[in-house]
Amino acid sequence: MEVLGHLAISWLDPWLLFLTAAGTLAGIYVGAIPGLSVTMATSILISFTFKWQVNEALALIAGVFVGGVYGGSRTAILLNIPGAPSAIATALEGYPMAKRGEAGEAIGLTTVMSVFGGFVGIVALAMFAPLISSFAIMFNSRDYLLLGMIGILLVGTLSGESFAKGAFAGALGVLIGMVGLDPMTAEGRFTFGSITLMGGIPYVAAMIGFFGVAEALSQLNNLDLPVIKQKIDRIIPKLADVKRYFRLALRASGIGTIIGALPGTGGDIAALLAYDDARRTTRNPEVPFGKGCKEGLVAPEVANNAAVGGSFVPMLTLGIPGDAVTAVIIGALFIHGLKPGPLLLVETPHLFWFTVGNLVLANIFLLIFGLTGIKIFTKIVECPKAILISLIIVLSAVGTYAIQNNPSHVYWMLGFGVAGYFLKTYGFQVGPIILGVILGPMMDSNYRRAMIGARGDVGTFLWDFVSHPISLVLSIAFALMLLSQTPVWRPIVARLRRGS
Repeated sequence: MEVLGHLAISWLDPWLLFLTAAGTLAGIYVGAIPGLSVTMATSILISFTFKWQVNEALALIAGVFVGGVYGGSRTAILLNIPGAPSAIATALEGYPMAKRGEAGEAIGLTTVMSVFGGFVGIVALAMFAPLISSFAIMFNSRDYLLLGMIGILLVGTLSGESFAKGAFAGALGVLIGMVGLDPMTAEGRFTFGSITLMGGIPYVAAMIGFFGVAEALSQLNNLDLPVIKQKIDRIIPKLADVKRYFRLALRASGIGTIIGALPGTGGDIAALLAYDDARRTTRNPEVPFGKGCKEGLVAPEVANNAAVGGSFVPMLTLGIPGDAVTAVIIGALFIHGLKPGPLLLVETPHLFWFTVGNLVLANIFLLIFGLTGIKIFTKIVECPKAILISLIIVLSAVGTYAIQNNPSHVYWMLGFGVAGYFLKTYGFQVGPIILGVILGPMMDSNYRRAMIGARGDVGTFLWDFVSHPISLVLSIAFALMLLSQTPVWRPIVARLRRGS
């Protein structure tokens, strides 16, 4: 009964109820604006809430977190501009659906499935927090390096039919992500003596440029096409569709929860891994992947919302952030005199169960707010192309500038937009580039740590990949994924499918 009392605190207190609802609604719209990240919104909130009671601060922050992770799908579907990196895969399938006039159906489906994934992540947080955290702490630097390499290898599945073009795009993204100061020696890398490049290239500017501006430039060739009216008569998905995608959603929820519980990963990698899993396991989809496939829309949205609950596991039980947002939340807990870590569940168990109950409440509000206002959102893609393209470029510039009030970021964004336009013209996908920009620094830092752990000995470094169980499993997975992109593998898969 005591646990139920802690779970229901935010449900019974009108002020906490309002804060959770307001945070969720604000998070949806913050997440939908390219350039405004959930991390930035959370960090700003802390400056306003440090004098509040800890329950009030956590209620508002949890709402923003849950709403913001989902919000990135809105502009990904309507404008092909992911509001957050975790919505990159969503844009690959959602935007083609919007171009067919199915934006309302796409948003409704992502809303329901996002809430489902969020609940699975919360259940995992409540039931398996100690177990998952014990497993997550077993991962070391070489395992995170392998996760990054697997993520980059996924560019083959995000790049249409040409794995070579996908690999090139991913490598280009890694190169962009390497610009700046070396994290170990503080020496400039690829800066060419420029002080401006010392701080690196902002990935949000690259993301908005490659997706938003490049798409706007591509649409200049289609100004005379008629405007597609969006079908918004069926927003809530059919029960048959929910049943059809239930197994996929359950599997994607598991991926999202586990990846979210790994410190430093979060919903970005979870969404891409779930998308890749859906692409490999879905047989005979109604629409091919990359053309508006619903399976490819469901999987990443379920996974990135399930990762929210997963990311709280290492934060509350180990004091280790699961992603950037929970890193900020850890700071908020310290400000309020709490010490997240192994003793948190012993000394302040009420805080743990309050967080669980608050996340459940935030997901309920996400369902309510996510299924409202869609008619207004869908009007965006019904605007005349000339107005819409101008609006996309203006919003892209404003969003990029708002990150650090730095005009040079706008120039980067425009440059990446022009580069993305030419890449798309010649058949290169821009999704792998952003993936490389995000994962490149993580791979670099973990590679350096792994080499330090091996004392610079290459033989010891390579032996570690097969002498430890987790590293061995990830190495085998990496090898199989690489093999699956070769012509040798395809006849084998075809025979297995015919045999089954």
